[in-house]
Amino acid sequence: MRSRTDAPLLIDGAHGEGGGQILRTAVSLAAITGRSLRIERIRANRRNPGLAAQHLTAVRAAAALCDARLSGDTLASQELDFIPHAPVSAGDYAFDVALAREGGSAGAVTLVLQTVLLPLAFAAGKSSVVVRGGTHLPQSPPVDYLCDVWLPMLKRLGIGAEMALDAWGWFPVGKGQIRAAIAGSPAAAAPLAPLDLLRRGALRRVKGRAVAANLPAHIPQRMADRAAALLGTLGARVEIRPERVRAACPGAGIFLTAEYEQAPAGFSCLGAIGKPSEAVAEEAATLLLQHHASDAAVDRHLGDQLLLPLCFARGRSRYSVEAISRHLETMVWVVEQFDVASVFLERTASGTGTVTVIPRPP
Repeated sequence: MRSRTDAPLLIDGAHGEGGGQILRTAVSLAAITGRSLRIERIRANRRNPGLAAQHLTAVRAAAALCDARLSGDTLASQELDFIPHAPVSAGDYAFDVALAREGGSAGAVTLVLQTVLLPLAFAAGKSSVVVRGGTHLPQSPPVDYLCDVWLPMLKRLGIGAEMALDAWGWFPVGKGQIRAAIAGSPAAAAPLAPLDLLRRGALRRVKGRAVAANLPAHIPQRMADRAAALLGTLGARVEIRPERVRAACPGAGIFLTAEYEQAPAGFSCLGAIGKPSEAVAEEAATLLLQHHASDAAVDRHLGDQLLLPLCFARGRSRYSVEAISRHLETMVWVVEQFDVASVFLERTASGTGTVTVIPRPP
């Protein structure tokens, strides 16, 4: 969307929060802008530094969109060169996180999709994306969050995309699958609508599902009952459906969406061996209640995920967020390295914050 240049941009992969989001944000921006990129010290301060299977899949996925030349795209690599050779091309794409590592991987399919969706939204034409791997994992947004929170907000900005869950994938086996259809832009690189979202309005409903894979029926029922009891004080309808599903390995979790007048917010917690079902429900419900008490328009995760598309809006955007996290601060730093927008973060005395995004002229 911006003028392409041969000068490589150097990104410090250990800056700030220092996680995989630096990598994913950088290659997504490189695909959109055509900017050559070099990333050093990738996840250098993590227990297992460098590229894991999920990161490697995201890098190769972004490269496939723009025919990028890669160097350093190997497991555990802490250096990567990403050199786009063409504008992002619409098409039918399939990526499998398990193929990135011998023995397979349950790496997050949602993070791979989030890497490629925005570039494909700017491509001239429709695209389809299939991603195989883990669908509901720790430290990554579950499929429910993308369907109920992220994609509806992208639609508000002018991005047409839908997704479906074909197979559940839990840690450590994975083998789940999602499908996404992305409308693309009739006029390539058309700007998105800006966002003015400082107030969320009244809470209309809390919906969700408590899910157990290959486990007894009482587990999702107990999660649903406990969450419903905790959230009954909100004064809104609470509809949490217990579900049993089949998957390649056992797994459990609860996924909640708070539907406010102006914006949805999502909260979840996964089960673990030895963790009571009620404790899983309590964690997710507590996160929702904390967000509700904050009065912010968007939850802390959506605060991160709105930033990148708003860098390509046709005007200034402002939104209030539950918390300005180190993760968000790091994403702002990456955006500013690409010079696609100026971003200003303001904290309030209560701990919430306001994000202002001013896109650079094309």
